[in-house]
Amino acid sequence: MGRRLAMLLATGALALTAGPTLAHHSFAMFDRDNQVDLEGVVREFRFVNPHTFIYLVVKHDDGSTVTWTLEGRTSRTLKPGDELRMRIAPLRSGAPGGAWAADQISFRDGRPLEVSHRTVGFPESSDVTR
Repeated sequence: MGRRLAMLLATGALALTAGPTLAHHSFAMFDRDNQVDLEGVVREFRFVNPHTFIYLVVKHDDGSTVTWTLEGRTSRTLKPGDELRMRIAPLRSGAPGGAWAADQISFRDGRPLEVSHRTVGFPESSDVTR
């Protein structure tokens, strides 16, 4: 009986902690139906396991710039000054940020971003011009 109760308690504890873990990986804040293409220069690249963040400076036609904060996953390291083209799923809030997939990024000169593992892009985004 004691062993059965311990298993029941362990299962309950696992169920209680699974919700926040799954919620952390939700993509609900990103608008995958209205993706946007960006070109810019990497200001900073951060690896915070298991996520990576690109801070991309995007220049507008009027000469002003906006820094986009973009979240994704890759084992590839980018460096400040790298010039990128990318298709992202923007934040639904309208703030300059979004999510990216490594297979939706290329360098401005057309070279693809090489990755050492399979990444999954957003649906409808396989036609990004590289």
